[in-house]
Amino acid sequence: MKSARELALSVGWGTDDGHWTPEALLGMMINPFNAIEIDPSLAVPHEPLVSEDEWVQLGVQLIKEHGAELALRALLRTLKGDYVGAVEGSPFGYQNPDQEVVDAYMAFRYGCDRILQRLATEPNLLQRSISAMHADETMDREDRISMLQAESDPSLMREIMIAAPQSWDDLSEEAHHQIFGYLIKSISPAGRVGLPPEQRFQITWRIPEPPAT
Repeated sequence: MKSARELALSVGWGTDDGHWTPEALLGMMINPFNAIEIDPSLAVPHEPLVSEDEWVQLGVQLIKEHGAELALRALLRTLKGDYVGAVEGSPFGYQNPDQEVVDAYMAFRYGCDRILQRLATEPNLLQRSISAMHADETMDREDRISMLQAESDPSLMREIMIAAPQSWDDLSEEAHHQIFGYLIKSISPAGRVGLPPEQRFQITWRIPEPPAT
């Protein structure tokens, strides 16, 4: 992720090659177009992709992870018309962003929240999930290769082995993704856009949740 100053001095979001950069993802999520129907004099009519509460929560999380200055500079760039998905000729440029990208980001955030809840109450869950992942013969080949390659990084694995709810915010983004892959076999939309995350997404855990007591 670029620093706030690097973002301010750069042009565009780095998606010219068709790949999503961390800055582009930040720019998409910080865009209020996703959460409100902007006045027709300012933007084309559209259906919001997330609720206002979800947008606020995402903004708080982005600020927490990357700092207020970076988030605010990304917001200012968006409001000035240099935003992810801008198309010349559209009224004020606004168009609906990629729903799949929004879903993927929100699913990851929701999955991480659920992971923290389980880590706080289930001893050895991470270790058991790692074993389950290694034993999963149905796992996508590319996903397995990616996970195993990450395991060859000793510093990353040291981070992961001490992961706990109280240290989660101190872990790297790479560690978050690796832990996500260990605990969650799959997560996908199961409900319509606008529902709360617990109703919107369905998680398949590598280690099933214990029965409710």
